[in-house]
Amino acid sequence: MPEVLDMFCYQCSQAAGGIACTKRGVCGKVPTVARLQDNLVFALKGMTAYLYHARELGYTDPQIDAFLEKAFYTTFTNVNFDPSTFVSYALKTGEMNIRTMKLLKKAHIETFGEPVPTEVETGTRSGRAIIATGHSLKALYELLQQTKDTGINVYTHSELLPAHAYPGLKAYPHLAGNLGKAWFDQRQLFAKYPAAILGTSNCILIPTDAYRERMFTTGPTGLPGVQHIEGYEFAPLIEKAMELPYLEEEKGDVVLTTGFSKSVVLSLAEKIKQLVEEGKIRHFFLVGGCDSPTKKAEYYREFVQKLPRDTLVLTLACGKFRFNDLPLGEIEGIPRLIDLGQCNDAIVAIEIAEALSQLFGVGINELPLSLVLSWMEQKAVAILWSLLSLGIKNIRIGPVLPSWVNEDILKVLQEEYGLRLIREAEEDIKEILKV
Repeated sequence: MPEVLDMFCYQCSQAAGGIACTKRGVCGKVPTVARLQDNLVFALKGMTAYLYHARELGYTDPQIDAFLEKAFYTTFTNVNFDPSTFVSYALKTGEMNIRTMKLLKKAHIETFGEPVPTEVETGTRSGRAIIATGHSLKALYELLQQTKDTGINVYTHSELLPAHAYPGLKAYPHLAGNLGKAWFDQRQLFAKYPAAILGTSNCILIPTDAYRERMFTTGPTGLPGVQHIEGYEFAPLIEKAMELPYLEEEKGDVVLTTGFSKSVVLSLAEKIKQLVEEGKIRHFFLVGGCDSPTKKAEYYREFVQKLPRDTLVLTLACGKFRFNDLPLGEIEGIPRLIDLGQCNDAIVAIEIAEALSQLFGVGINELPLSLVLSWMEQKAVAILWSLLSLGIKNIRIGPVLPSWVNEDILKVLQEEYGLRLIREAEEDIKEILKV
């Protein structure tokens, strides 16, 4: 077993041995403070991703900007050594991330319209193609604008699946469908289809030689040996797509449904309340988050498969690809699988939970609602602190605990918030439903 370091800090010239402080900082920083600082930086980085996409569409918030300055400054050398301060900052980051996700939601809806439930094909049409991956609806919109009447079909991948539900995007008939699943299948997927490829945000991989010369990046993304496009001027991408052979028509294995916005779900509120009171809906689950290419992540599919038929599953982010192909059916017209959208649409889940809380006249933690989340990177950390900042308890998280969590931090998260690691799917279901 490799040695587990208490901390790893090398941000100043005092780093022990000229390498890193791994037991205690030469400055006096203790390991828990170092880890909480790391956590804060991760959460702030996640929040800035959402802020970037809002700014793409012209939406800003000076209060968020001011908080970012102050929060990042606290992690600077010899500024703050108080662990309780960093817990407070993490919770405040959670609050500000909620504000940021609301800003991005507003930007998306005011620009592209509010999502509506939409069926999305997973096969291909005959014709030339571009595959867009990432999170940027702005980049996708500009691409659709520039490819209309060219005969090029545009396909989404991974976190861009929810784009099909926005009226301002689904209006383009050459938005042809969604190929693939979560971000980590792209090397196999992109090699399979002779399409030009556009990376619009995080969740891109260094390409293989099989498709490197037909991949492009835009916005904050960049890859070695890959052409970068500034300012949404996609002519080189379109030219490359026109040089490539046609994709053959291929029927998809499944039709996916996405686009359950807050207003759509709440339009069903009275029906949902009735079904709960009649005992036909026993429990709600939010299952989703950032997926990871690990064996343990198979838990989430097994978990959803084994849920009783009198339960509903809300989902979001690329974690949904673990199970969004499952035919879960309905409960008297209410779909059992409700796809809320991208990871930033965690705000929609929060608003739905708040609305259900008011509908049933109980606190969120008293609702028949359980959160079973997967995490991979910084945005998931930001969302976790958003949930904790609302006082939401008994969240299950996996497939592993974040590595910045040591015993001291875990003790606080467990005692204050009931945070726990996933175990066996069937065991967790029995514990949640008390059966």
